[in-house]
Amino acid sequence: MVTLFVASFPLAPLFALLNNIIEIRLDAKKFVMELRRPIAAKAKDIGIWYNLLRGLSKVAVIVNAFVISFTSDFIPRLVYQYMYSLDGTMHGFVNHTLSYFNVSDFQPGTAPLEPMHLGYKVEICRYKDYREPPSSGSQYELSKEFWAVLAARLAFVVVFQNVVMLMSDFVDWLIPDIPKDISLQMHKEKILMVELFMKEEQGKRLAARDNHPSSATQTPPAAALQNRHARSRVGKQAQAATRKPSTDI
Repeated sequence: MVTLFVASFPLAPLFALLNNIIEIRLDAKKFVMELRRPIAAKAKDIGIWYNLLRGLSKVAVIVNAFVISFTSDFIPRLVYQYMYSLDGTMHGFVNHTLSYFNVSDFQPGTAPLEPMHLGYKVEICRYKDYREPPSSGSQYELSKEFWAVLAARLAFVVVFQNVVMLMSDFVDWLIPDIPKDISLQMHKEKILMVELFMKEEQGKRLAARDNHPSSATQTPPAAALQNRHARSRVGKQAQAATRKPSTDI
């Protein structure tokens, strides 16, 4: 849950790390001194927790992208600097983000109780928003600047999400889940298991042959079939030789 709102409170991961360190040491003390040692069980991985943590990390990227985009002036500043600024600086940014409102357009009962509080009558006030001015035909409607900033914010969310996902996949490819030496050791163990299995099968065959010695002297089916064909061929040739008429005088 810490990663979901890390953009709002950047020190949250540090406090979470300190909390985990303290909790690990306390749990270690409990297992060693106060509780019965648990029975170790072999596991291939962390199970369903891997998919949960992976999904939570993806949701955290999206949430942080929206937090950065919609709760800060980072995107409006970039839009103003590259689209509306005359000299490419931030001069006039505050004035650009303020809209105009005519105090005569207050609804009944919502106007200030003391309009002369400042010593003079206020006719136009400013507020932070992207709205059309009172002199416009569509007064107080959302202006084109608002839609430009909104499009830039959504584009930032998409770009930020894809960049972080690509970096995550690259780091995942760069650092394998299983170290290379352990992977080689597992491969050797598989080869040894196959060799052991082959030796056991060969030993079983030799033991079966020793238990039935008569089967070792028997002719294999293929050889017996070849001998049978050869005998029949010789017999046919002998019959043909006896039936052939003699040409001697």
